[in-house]
Amino acid sequence: MQASVGDRLLIHGRIVGQHDRTAEVVEVLGANGGPPYRVRFEDGHETVMSPGPDTVVRPFSEAD
Repeated sequence: MQASVGDRLLIHGRIVGQHDRTAEVVEVLGANGGPPYRVRFEDGHETVMSPGPDTVVRPFSEAD
């Protein structure tokens, strides 16, 4: 997985009834665009994460 600052991560719900979440990549901490990423969720919460297989990268140009 590779992402750039401004890209969005779409994290699919893992259990029935859990909604998908979207986070904006605010900093790439890995080499060559790889994880981990510092992300900001829609509610303003920021965290460092290494996305799993339930995550899709939406490039900045497609995000909006």
